[in-house]
Amino acid sequence: MAAIHITDIEAAINFWREKKPSPDGVTLAPELRALAEVYALLVFHHEVDADERGFPAAAYAAWMGWYQTTPDTPCIAICSTSQGDAYCKGCGRSFGEVQRWTGMTPAQKRQVWRRITLQADAWRFNRYSERAAEGPSPARAD
Repeated sequence: MAAIHITDIEAAINFWREKKPSPDGVTLAPELRALAEVYALLVFHHEVDADERGFPAAAYAAWMGWYQTTPDTPCIAICSTSQGDAYCKGCGRSFGEVQRWTGMTPAQKRQVWRRITLQADAWRFNRYSERAAEGPSPARAD
């Protein structure tokens, strides 16, 4: 199994804070209480990640509630691993990660997402991805 990084727990906490804000500034939604306990233990023990198998059920369910709002795959439909590259120029995943993706656990996928985001050298993180998000350019009159 894989570990869930503290930044993912923070993102899940922020997701639930927005989705279920405290009515009085003190009371926390059950999802927030569950995630806050895991977060506090990580901070107390100076850890940066927690094994997904050790997550309390309520905290894991809350984390999964956030996880399901994130993109599943970093793929941008430009796969260079099919051309023999060890790491895809489009998404940054290794050939093995691309091959095993559908069988990976959510925490394993998030570990890959974290690595490729920190590396930020795949095409999905440069101007190409910005242009792709803008949509097709206007037709040229030749």
